[in-house]
Amino acid sequence: MLKKKQINITPDPYAPFHLSQGMSFGDLLFISGQTSINENGDLIHCGNFVAQAEQAFKNLDKILKNGGSTLNDVLKVTIFLKNMSYFKEVVALREKYFSAPYPADSIVEINRLFHPDALIEIEAIAVKAD
Repeated sequence: MLKKKQINITPDPYAPFHLSQGMSFGDLLFISGQTSINENGDLIHCGNFVAQAEQAFKNLDKILKNGGSTLNDVLKVTIFLKNMSYFKEVVALREKYFSAPYPADSIVEINRLFHPDALIEIEAIAVKAD
């Protein structure tokens, strides 16, 4: 029988919010939205979209590795943007961090993220690496 298992990192800046960085179920990983936060949960790179996005991808990569996966094993991402004018930058970052065949993707503009200065959040579904 398949069991769900929490993906842990230390320190875990998400712990105070009573949510998991990610969950595994069989060979699938479900990763919570990753933003431009440091180990203490502080938002970094305020006002710089590319730097925030780079940090969000690095945080995503860290959680995937702790779950036994990689960015190359991502099946689906949902990217939340505070402003769709960053679309071209997102496409360039997808090319940098993912490889063909690229994961399925939804890019959504939203009104606000967890912090008023947050510009991007990325969640993912991945498969464990072979």
